[in-house]
Amino acid sequence: MLVVLYGCETWSLTLKEERRLRVFENKVLRRVFEPKRDELTGEWRKLRNEELNNLFSSPSIIRVIKSRRLKWVRHVARMEERRSVYRVLVEKHVGKKPLERPRFRWIYNVKMDLQEVGCCYMDWIEPAQDRDRWRALVNVVMKFQVP
Repeated sequence: MLVVLYGCETWSLTLKEERRLRVFENKVLRRVFEPKRDELTGEWRKLRNEELNNLFSSPSIIRVIKSRRLKWVRHVARMEERRSVYRVLVEKHVGKKPLERPRFRWIYNVKMDLQEVGCCYMDWIEPAQDRDRWRALVNVVMKFQVP
């Protein structure tokens, strides 16, 4: 599963992409845990999502992505403003914008991750400087349930 998550700290995921990742994760887990024989009918059947979650006690792929993203946020927040990574991920686009719908940016994902756990930081750079508080926030994100 680690190969799938390579570079996930910088992904801008839409809800559709999150759903596709959950489907992929369940497909892999079904293959790992194999079908189960039904005790009443004796027929083989696929495991349900709830059964997979009970067998596989690790956090879901979406939880891992969100926690890694928040760890990366803290790292970016400590960077100098002149660094290219900081500028690409944080600063607003300057210049003429196309007429179509704006692209979903990485920073929007970060803000949505923070809102999920009840932290509505408009400026996330300052709270990310406090290591202990931010680490506790990342732990909350890991334990938060995904629908």
